[in-house]
Amino acid sequence: MQIGIVGFPFSGKSTLFQTITKTHIDPSLLSRPEAHHAIIKVPDARLLRLSGLFSPPSTVYATIEFVDVAGLKKGDSGSTQFTTNFLANVKTNDALVHVVRVFASDAVPHPEGSIDLARDIAAFETEFILSDLGIIETRIERIRKQATKTGDAEGKKELPLMERCHAILDGGAPLRETSFSREELQVLRSYQLLSVKPMLIALNLDETQREAAPRLVEAAGAAAKGKVNTRVLSFFGQIEMEMSELSQEDAGAFMKEYGITESALDTLIREAYALLGLQSFFTVGEDECRAWTIRKGANAQEAAGAIHSDFVTTFIRAEVVGYDDFMAGGGSFARARESGKWRLEGKEYVVKDGDILTIRHG
Repeated sequence: MQIGIVGFPFSGKSTLFQTITKTHIDPSLLSRPEAHHAIIKVPDARLLRLSGLFSPPSTVYATIEFVDVAGLKKGDSGSTQFTTNFLANVKTNDALVHVVRVFASDAVPHPEGSIDLARDIAAFETEFILSDLGIIETRIERIRKQATKTGDAEGKKELPLMERCHAILDGGAPLRETSFSREELQVLRSYQLLSVKPMLIALNLDETQREAAPRLVEAAGAAAKGKVNTRVLSFFGQIEMEMSELSQEDAGAFMKEYGITESALDTLIREAYALLGLQSFFTVGEDECRAWTIRKGANAQEAAGAIHSDFVTTFIRAEVVGYDDFMAGGGSFARARESGKWRLEGKEYVVKDGDILTIRHG
């Protein structure tokens, strides 16, 4: 899973990227058009406890790749330009985090001249919609031309979806808030459309705005007009950056002092999983304990495929016990069997978050 972090210059997007990935980007590189990438482990206390029980030589966490998307630059008019390079870098991501600056600073003025979260949210949304409109219009024209020449049946089948998307975009709405079937989403994602990508709006506040945070989050939600696939959170960029340089113990004390109950990394991952409809299951043993990421609603056969693609066709049964049930029995498979919590399931079993699976395959 790849999540792109976008935002106006001086919004704090690179600060957020460096904080959650614990990397350092030379300031001289921040103005370059290249995107910065980092893969991080998804924190999971359940996996840590399971590893403590089995003491395997290998404990493997699920991972997420974060991308600090570059490419925005100042135009001749003084306003920020959404370059072709920037839009191309955005297209490759599964979801986006839009960092919106809400703090004021005379030392580092906002590139648009003032603090306005509604304007900044709308600016990115508008660019994404216009980019998608261009792609959809080109596709509609191509389908109609091809159908006239050859009677393209596949193209005709796709045309109603393209026309529906065009009407949505032309009305100024992003595609992410429209309900599409899984098959329709596969078609849309094949064109790397921007407004269909789930969006996290991350408000970058300073320490003077702690009490105002709930009100600002509410205002951003109203400005985004998101219903399902747009979510809003807040973080304190400068504070989080300082905490990332501290020991775990000192960072905990720092969070307590500022009333921060969850780090920016934990918040981002939790919200991203919820936004993308993801969950984790585990495989455990004396050789390895590992967390795997699958979509909510995935069945046992699909989960087996996440472990190894061959398991999809060779799947026989899945041994299943829920994490809470397993731990309630002292972390013993024997006790889980005795209590009836351990069971055998077929390929259509819908895997739940925290399930511990052992895949039987041919």
